[in-house]
Amino acid sequence: MKKQKKNSTTMNKTMGEIWSLFGSKIASILVMWAMIERYMPRYFRALTDRFSQKLDKLLNPYIEIKFFEYSGNYMRSNDAFSAIENYLSSKSAAQARKLTCSATRNSLVLKVDDYEEVIDELKGVKLAWSLRKIVPVDKSFSSFEKIYYRLTFHGRHRKFVTKTYLKYVLDEGKAISMGKRQRKLYTNGGGEYSDKIGKWSHVIFEHPATFETVAMDPEKKKEIIDDLNTFKNSKEYYAKIGKPWKRGYLLFGPPGTGKSTLIAAIANFLSYDVYDIELTAVKSNAELRKLLTGISSRSVVVIEDIDCSLKLTGQRKTENEKDETEDGAVGVVKKQVEESKEEKKTQVTLSGLLNFIDGIWSASGGERVIIFTTNYVEKLDQALIRRGRMDKHIELSYCGFEGFKVLARNYLNLESHQGFEEIRGLLEETKVTPADIAENLMPKVGNEDPERCLERLIQALKNSKEEATKKIEKEKETATIESSGEDSPMEIGDEVKTSDPKMKNKKKDA
Repeated sequence: MKKQKKNSTTMNKTMGEIWSLFGSKIASILVMWAMIERYMPRYFRALTDRFSQKLDKLLNPYIEIKFFEYSGNYMRSNDAFSAIENYLSSKSAAQARKLTCSATRNSLVLKVDDYEEVIDELKGVKLAWSLRKIVPVDKSFSSFEKIYYRLTFHGRHRKFVTKTYLKYVLDEGKAISMGKRQRKLYTNGGGEYSDKIGKWSHVIFEHPATFETVAMDPEKKKEIIDDLNTFKNSKEYYAKIGKPWKRGYLLFGPPGTGKSTLIAAIANFLSYDVYDIELTAVKSNAELRKLLTGISSRSVVVIEDIDCSLKLTGQRKTENEKDETEDGAVGVVKKQVEESKEEKKTQVTLSGLLNFIDGIWSASGGERVIIFTTNYVEKLDQALIRRGRMDKHIELSYCGFEGFKVLARNYLNLESHQGFEEIRGLLEETKVTPADIAENLMPKVGNEDPERCLERLIQALKNSKEEATKKIEKEKETATIESSGEDSPMEIGDEVKTSDPKMKNKKKDA
């Protein structure tokens, strides 16, 4: 027993000495290798690198393929990454131990977590997928994490993977995407990557608006739907005439006429993603190009209130404007201060925006609808909204009777009512936006009677009509006084404004 214990102690001691000796040898080799790398000539280092690569090929028969989320310096979305993500979503739920979950309006979506491995098999060939990240060492302004899927397989299956397997994965992923596609609303003005150049952040797009719920003239609505259908099925036609596959819409009209709602209805009708560009957050034309190349195909690109987003007007001065600017020294200084402040905020120019719409860079990607909205179309430069850039101009005006019927059906579930004729007459005599109509039709308390909602709307329309009538009468009185040339009668206590000192003295004496 003692002998056995002694042998065990001796063995443990011997193993400890072996590991200690092994560790010291490894440390010595690492130190020698560091010295060699530091002082070895570049030619010999290239030879050793080549030798190490050959040795790695002999010892490691596996091949790796990386699929990055974004490709190129302009951060263009990689369609292959999205297809792989959709393909692995079903397999990761059954195999992976670590998952991420996102909720949509209809279901839960499970995805593989970082560095978690998922095994796939096709025709007897086994392959391994994993989601990886490259974290930048420096935390500079333009650096950020690079996310990619890594595919690992044995070298003897190279031809099968490149010719058959990858095509199968991409086709399956696209089919899954079309079957249960999560459409997204992108913005460049906030989110995880809001401080990174050329990056988009997104949320799930779940706006419920459709053309059935949009309150507008039925003929105009049909015209828009027909135009969208023609655009969607015209890929070959656009290629034939040599134009990028895109369509421009300018939506203009008073506030509250449903421009944003129409955009959501267009996106839902086409089943496109929405990219909402915040121009005030774009610092330069180069950054705008990066955003453009990051937009995927089958998307609606929106710039809302473009007349407020950037100072795009007044950049093409007439000769008279130049002379007036040169004459007023104070005005020049003030304008230069304002322009310098504006330049600090953004350096996006009108020409940069025009190139974004229909220049060379507009051809990157395809199947896009570009939409501008404005409340004051007369403020925009005509070069920005001419035909060919904004192909279709759609005016959204005040609510008519047909639009009211859509709102009554949406809010009150009424197709007809005895009060509709009175409302028709009031709408013909007043200017009321669909937003105002909707606010009066919406029940203020639970289970409010539709009769009460219609009465509230009728009263609001009557009040609006009275205010419009008073305004017209007041304008007529003012116009009559101005045309007659008579001064308005002075009221008691009014002072006589004059530069004659004698008149001032007479006033004092009085």
